[in-house]
Amino acid sequence: MRSDVFQKISNGYYHLTAAERKVADYVVLHPDECQYMSISELAEACQVAEATVSRFCRRLRFPSYGSFKIALATALSQPEEPRLTGQVTPEDSLEDVMEKLCTAHADALGQTMRLLEPGSVRAAVDLFQTARSVRCMGQGGSMIMASEAAHLFSTVSDKFVSVQDSHLQAITAALLGPEDVIWFFSYSGSTRDILDLMNLARARKCRLVLVTHYPKSPGAALADVVIQCGASEGPLQLGSVPARMAQLYLIDVLFHEYCRRDMAATERNRAQVAQALARKHI
Repeated sequence: MRSDVFQKISNGYYHLTAAERKVADYVVLHPDECQYMSISELAEACQVAEATVSRFCRRLRFPSYGSFKIALATALSQPEEPRLTGQVTPEDSLEDVMEKLCTAHADALGQTMRLLEPGSVRAAVDLFQTARSVRCMGQGGSMIMASEAAHLFSTVSDKFVSVQDSHLQAITAALLGPEDVIWFFSYSGSTRDILDLMNLARARKCRLVLVTHYPKSPGAALADVVIQCGASEGPLQLGSVPARMAQLYLIDVLFHEYCRRDMAATERNRAQVAQALARKHI
């Protein structure tokens, strides 16, 4: 239950106004205190108007502040698993660090699996199968994930290609058409680069698949298919390993569904690739 309430905040974060984000940030940082606050007290703590708090609750699809408080209190009352969690600190032993990181990675994978919609996976693979080409793109750390996706899929098909430079991405998008797909990776789904590129691609009637943590982000609104990854990431983490693990899991799910659609072609192409690579070994 706890994950449901905070997942709502996470999913809708980039659809909130600047004032509403103040409320979201405060609730995430002070959940225990918030369950006992009146709407006036929360508004004062966040330095916003009471009406802003009410709008924040309605954005999360709670009919009132009272129903939001009940959901928050219920979530916080759920027993936590007796696992070592939290951020790594200088006081941690190496054993603590190992356990904390393992827990963070497992949580990211578990959350992603719960959020993953089979319908979205099928829709994305449908586009991949019928596409003339699939161009894998992203910016910064997300480009690393796009390259990983292109590399994995290139072992069974020649249509998957990564395009890394932002200028080349714009050039590529300008020349694509309805038969092509752009597979874009963006954790936030709300950078200027992704919006410029996706608007350009939509003008060319190119199909768009987006992997993001925020299904209600501006980028998601432009995509034909949105695939949500788990792993909450703070603003100072900038490409955390758990978030990348979650995206690698999504890539693997899409890859196996793609291969499963035509196992004969998959096995034939893999054998040809393996034979070509065998010549590289001494």
